[in-house]
Parts: sequence; C-alpha cells; structure tokens
Amino acid sequence: MKRILVLNGPNLNLLGTREPDIYGALTLEDINDRLRRRAESAGAVIDFFQSNHEGDLVDVIQEAQGKADYIILNAAAFTHYSIAIRDAIAAVDVPVIEVHLSNIHRREEFRHTSVIAPVALGQICGFGAESYMAALEVVLCRPEGI
Repeated sequence: MKRILVLNGPNLNLLGTREPDIYGALTLEDINDRLRRRAESAGAVIDFFQSNHEGDLVDVIQEAQGKADYIILNAAAFTHYSIAIRDAIAAVDVPVIEVHLSNIHRREEFRHTSVIAPVALGQICGFGAESYMAALEVVLCRPEGI
C-alpha cells in the first residue's frame, strides 16, 4: 500500500478566493478531497499538510522519512528561494513530485527558477488542480520501490 504525503506552502490555504484567474476557483479542501477519493480508490493512504511557515514544511519533510513513499509538494513562493526546503528534500529518501497550479515558466521572471526542481523526481505545472491529480497518477502507476 502506497503512502503519499501532499504538502502545500504559503497562501495555498486561500485557494478559491486568491486570484482565481490564476489559481482557479477550487479551494485547497476541494483539491484534497479529489486526491483523497482517487488515492483511496487505488488502495493508497494519503495525508495532507499546509503551512505558511518554511520551518514547518522542513519538519514535515524530515519526518516523512520511513513514513511516506512519495511526497507531492506545492511549495508555492518557497519554490523560488527556499534552500532549507530543497536541502530537506535532498536529505530524505522520499521521492518528491513538485506541482504548481499555474505554469511558473510563463509568469514573472522571478518565478521561472525552482530551487526544488533539481532534487525532485519531476515537476508538473500549469494545469490547475489537475497538476495535483497528474502527480498522484504518476505515484499510483509507478511500481513499488521505484
């Protein structure tokens, strides 16, 4: 049984009301509910955590060692400058899939660089809530131990 941890960074608790023209109308709870239903239908266990605080995310990434098989991470603004989150990912043996609702490469120049991408299994961006769903499908379709 796969164990999946979905982590969300700053301001994602405001989804549904925060710039819906960029981030969509779904709330984080809506997205989590969709992920939960799909994971459960595949026999996977899925947990969720959101924080506006960098250190909280670092702690949860470190604690995932031995408890999660995969992390789906939307680090939000931390994507572009958090060496602490990048180093936490590199320090644990848990594959991370980086996700973003918007296409960070088509937005402001400062959003084009991800310090997380080099230590992530891969990156999915630009498909709204479907970015999360695509990451979950990747996890569910990967054979155990890969």
